Amino acid sequence: MTVVIDRATGKRRGEREPRPGPGRRLKNGFHKHWYAYAMVAPVAVVLGVLVLYPLAYGLYLTLTDATSLNTARTIGVNEIDATYKFIGLDNYADILWGPTAYDRFWSHFLWTVFWTAACVTLHYGIGLGLALLLNQKLRGRTLYRMLLVLPWAVPTFVTVFGWRFMLADGGIINSGLELLHLPTPLWLEDTFWQRFSAIMVNTWCGVPFMMVSLLGGLQSIDASLYEASEMDGANAWQRFRYVTLPGLRSVSTTVVLLGVIWTFNQFAIIFLLFGNTAPDAQILVTWAYQLGFGQQPRDYAQSAAYGILLLSLLIVFTSFYRRWIDRNEQQLAI
Repeated sequence: MTVVIDRATGKRRGEREPRPGPGRRLKNGFHKHWYAYAMVAPVAVVLGVLVLYPLAYGLYLTLTDATSLNTARTIGVNEIDATYKFIGLDNYADILWGPTAYDRFWSHFLWTVFWTAACVTLHYGIGLGLALLLNQKLRGRTLYRMLLVLPWAVPTFVTVFGWRFMLADGGIINSGLELLHLPTPLWLEDTFWQRFSAIMVNTWCGVPFMMVSLLGGLQSIDASLYEASEMDGANAWQRFRYVTLPGLRSVSTTVVLLGVIWTFNQFAIIFLLFGNTAPDAQILVTWAYQLGFGQQPRDYAQSAAYGILLLSLLIVFTSFYRRWIDRNEQQLAI
C-alpha cells in the first residue's frame, strides 16, 4: 500500500482537515456575511423588545399570583412595592383542572374551536366561490373586485360598529324583519344569536382576503390544463376537482393556516361587537383580556397563563398541520 504525502504540508493527500469548532464557524460566518448580520440586527432588536421580552415576562407572570392588588404601583406620592409570590404551575392547574375549569376555560375553548372552524370554512368556501366567478370573463369584473374588497379595506372597528348598529333592536335588520312579519332575534343579547352574529360579522370581514388570495392562485393555473381536460371529455365538476383544486393546493394550505391563526386570535370583532355584555360569546383571547383588564381585581397571572396556553395550542396545531400537509404532498409525489 502506497501513501502519498504532500511535502509542503506533511499531510496525506486526500486527507480531510478537521472540522472547525462552533466558535470558529461562527466567526468565519460573521466575517463572510457581516453585511447580512448588520441588516438583520435592527429587526432582531425590535422583535426582541416588542415580542420576546413581553413573552418572557408574561411567562414569568404565569408562575406567580400577580394581580392588581399585589403588584408594584404608585398611589399619589406613595410607592407600593410588589408583594406577589412564586407559585409554580398552580395557575395552569387551576385553569385546566380547577373546580371552575369548565366555566372558565373549557367552555370558551370549545366555543373558540367551533368559531374558528366555522369562520375559516365560510371564509374559504365563499371566497373560493367568488374567486371562481371573478376569474371568468365578466363585464364590469374590475368593479366587482373593488366592491368585494371593500369590507377588507375598511378599518375593522368601522365595520364592526356598523354591524352593531344594524343588529341593534331598532336596527335596520330587525326593522326589515318586522316589515316582513318575521321574528326579530335578539342579536346582541341572546347567547345563540350573539354567537351567530359574531360568525356572520367575521365572515363579512374575512372573505375578501380569502377571495383575493385564491383568485391569484386561480390565475396562476396554466389554461392549457383546462383545455386538455375538456378535450378528454371532463365536465365542469371534474375540471374543478382534478385541475382547479390541485392547482390551488399550495395557496390553500397557506391561507387556511393564516385564517386559523387570525381567527383563533380574533380579538377586535368579539370585543367591539359585545364588549363585556356577552360572557358566553367570549373566545379565549377576549376572555383572557377580561381577566386581565375587564374586572377588579385584575388577575394578571391568570390572564398571562391564558396567553401562554393560546400560544401553545397554536404551535401544536401548526406543527401537526404542516406535518399533515408534507405527508400528503409526499404521497402525491409517489
